[in-house]
Amino acid sequence: MRIYRNMAPALMLVAAPLLTNCGSVPGVPGGGGACKADLSDPSAIMSANFGLDAEIEGKLKGALAASANLKAMAASIEAELSGACKNIAMDLGAAEGDVAPADDKPGASVKAACGAAAKLIGEFKAKASGSLMVQVDEPTCSASMDAMANCAAECDANIEPGSAEVTCEGGEISGKCEGECSGSCTVEAGAECSGSCSGTCSGKCEADFSGKCSGDCKGKCDGKDTEGKCDGTCEGSCSAGGEGSCGGKCDGTCSASCKMEGQASCSGECSGECSVKMEAPKCSGEVKPPEMSAECQANCDAKLEAELQCTPPRVSVKIEGAADAEAAEKLVATLKANLPAFMAIAKGLPGRVEKVTASVKASVEGIKAVVQGAGTAGMQVMGCVAGAIKAQANAAASLNVSVEASASVSGEASAG
Repeated sequence: MRIYRNMAPALMLVAAPLLTNCGSVPGVPGGGGACKADLSDPSAIMSANFGLDAEIEGKLKGALAASANLKAMAASIEAELSGACKNIAMDLGAAEGDVAPADDKPGASVKAACGAAAKLIGEFKAKASGSLMVQVDEPTCSASMDAMANCAAECDANIEPGSAEVTCEGGEISGKCEGECSGSCTVEAGAECSGSCSGTCSGKCEADFSGKCSGDCKGKCDGKDTEGKCDGTCEGSCSAGGEGSCGGKCDGTCSASCKMEGQASCSGECSGECSVKMEAPKCSGEVKPPEMSAECQANCDAKLEAELQCTPPRVSVKIEGAADAEAAEKLVATLKANLPAFMAIAKGLPGRVEKVTASVKASVEGIKAVVQGAGTAGMQVMGCVAGAIKAQANAAASLNVSVEASASVSGEASAG
């Protein structure tokens, strides 16, 4: 376990306005059953004055902000998945009406789009016949450790800004290293990547390449001499080109992402140890916050999940022995184009959402009893609590639909 101490000033939470704004009046608590705080904006929630005891007020803000961040997370996932599914369905001949949501229930857009995509993938597989083979690398996802530290300091009054200790468990820390990087250094295309690479190249390696290639290979493909398309192991040079991809050991010139081990200096992203304080550190595992209230932890966990960054994985798709070449070509083309973005979200989705959904649910339901016991002042903000409980339930419903929809499309796309 590694500890990172954030020294930057606390930042304000930001989330898209995805919940109903029940008549926002800054700094004025809700009354008469209506919430006057903006439940769509965690930053506005944290800066509002609900007129409660300091400890109860802090817990209330944490619970309301957690609900808002969970809603943002659900909406983001639904938009990403439904967008990719819609592209697949339209590529395979669906009309706009076929992918339009039937109602305005949570998850309706992803249910409609991904339902249409799964159905058409199945139909095109049957039409093309042959054997569909789809290989998907695990996407790389990481969360900002600065965001957790800043969220903790803003939400919990017992944590001073700049003093929050955040740890990364079950993964590695990566970020900008201005000193020496003793782990691995990943340089993306456009930086110093267009040059010699004594590591793993993803894209185009012009010499001394060895690894997986679904692009053009000059040398040997699966042990046979070739100067063209390769869907196997390439020894020589590999160019992703067009819809292909390659990733493997390159000791020549790499014109795409290059990952090098044990470099003294790194002009890209360092994963591992840095001789100086790493800038904008990200964790590929679980970001563990400092000790704080359950409401604030639920809030910060939901915020990080809503802002999680996942790199689209490499996807290899091919059909062998197709009876209908045109159907096979259409299916392969749309899966290659859209599965990377889809799988970046879908892979690991159940594990991502279960814990944070449960903690936010417990947070918003638990604060109801606390507020009810706060007398007249507490009753005045019950409208806010009710709104947060409803938003949490809608977000959970949307996430459940997204999990089911992603499993349906993934299953159709991966079944041979």
